[in-house]
Amino acid sequence: MNEAQSDTIQITIEFTNLAKYIAGVPAIEAEFPRGITYRQIVEWLAERYPDMVGIIIQDNKQALLNSNLFIINGEMAQPAFLMDECPEDGDRLTLVAVATGG
Repeated sequence: MNEAQSDTIQITIEFTNLAKYIAGVPAIEAEFPRGITYRQIVEWLAERYPDMVGIIIQDNKQALLNSNLFIINGEMAQPAFLMDECPEDGDRLTLVAVATGG
């Protein structure tokens, strides 16, 4: 393992349900600057997949809508609700998009 810390981290973002349909792929690998926050990843997703805005991502592109969340490394006990926290290199974020309606 390389002890020299890189300025970037590799993240896998997996899509489920509606997010997968909008993205057109089940997952993407992306490189981000070290210290990026979940909020910045949401902003990046909003730019890359504008059709998610208003459906999965809030209109202000700052957070996910209430019924959607990131699950980190498959751990249901650790969803990313705090948008200002930072993922680690190699993390796998699963964007769980739950369609709700009335």
